[in-house]
Amino acid sequence: MQLPYSDTLEVQYLSRIFDNTSECYKFFWFQAIISKVLEGKECVTYEELVDEMIADAWYMVIEYHLNLGPRDTLENLVLYLKQISQLKSSEKKENIINYLKNCTDKEVMRRKRILTKNVPYRIQAPFMDKVKGKEWNVSESALIFKINQERRLMYYFEALNGMQTIIRFSPEWRAYIHKNQEILKGWLQYNIIIYLQKRNPSVPGIADKLYPPQERKLEKVKKYWKMLLAVQPIHEIYGHVQLSEKDISIDHFVPWSYVAHDEFWNLHPTTRSINSSKNNNLPDWNVYFPQLAKLEFISYEMMWKYDVLHDEFEKCAKEHLNDSAVRRKIYQKGQDFISFSGALEEILQPVYQSARNCGFKDWIYKDAKEHNESDNILL
Repeated sequence: MQLPYSDTLEVQYLSRIFDNTSECYKFFWFQAIISKVLEGKECVTYEELVDEMIADAWYMVIEYHLNLGPRDTLENLVLYLKQISQLKSSEKKENIINYLKNCTDKEVMRRKRILTKNVPYRIQAPFMDKVKGKEWNVSESALIFKINQERRLMYYFEALNGMQTIIRFSPEWRAYIHKNQEILKGWLQYNIIIYLQKRNPSVPGIADKLYPPQERKLEKVKKYWKMLLAVQPIHEIYGHVQLSEKDISIDHFVPWSYVAHDEFWNLHPTTRSINSSKNNNLPDWNVYFPQLAKLEFISYEMMWKYDVLHDEFEKCAKEHLNDSAVRRKIYQKGQDFISFSGALEEILQPVYQSARNCGFKDWIYKDAKEHNESDNILL
């Protein structure tokens, strides 16, 4: 992907900043720079950029369970932050940054400082042909002095002051970023996807896992299940609660944060509270897949029995059944329960196992009554 030409800037060097990426933080450092420039900042501190990096990496690591690299410094910091904070996996970015601004945990501060040891300097290495080999292995203050003698860099350093060290963006590069922001974002995203795909080869939908989770558009699926409720009573699979039109929520059996799709065979109805309780976890396969198969088979039988339900199913299929081979395998007419359940398991079980291998936790539903009984036993 070619970057826009400039008469005054050496854009060919910018295109090489990700040539050597054993860890991910170059991507996040550059993404933070773009964000701050587009906010109108002329200069920022190390701390501002590192907090931005952590917040951007949060969703990939905590929500989507992506591997950022072997022993990756940024990934380990995000995992540690999750341990000590009450931040949710889908926490708003501004809340993560505010938490970091007020965090006094010594280990967080130590790990943040580690992130500034190399990337602020090395990311501009392609611009500096004269700095080679052992010349990089000097103190930070000496390296800053050397870099500040270079011309046409993206940014320069003010006096070294730990996490409060200030970098000042070049006016020419600020103008270039503003003018070409959409192309630069696309180029950065392309490079991040390639990097992540190499480290997460079995994970689907990498491109959908670079940013905070968005609200799913499942209204057609919800309408289908509401119409089925009008035909016969339905109990959801986790708490065996009878569903009603007023309290119905569509759940991804294998969490969306792993599959990154809304395929019909992975969707089923439950209540809003149970869906919230399940959150981003994997339902215990042995406990819940048999229940899921029975519920989906009821849907399958009703869909072929009632024309109005079949019509609604076809509307769902246009958006939520994107693989014709899978559709034929699971939803072809004339199957009994054993063949239907076997087809569903053949499609769903490998996806489930892969999500489990990526660190998604097993989950069994406990309602308030069960929790109280459990507490009494312990007492």
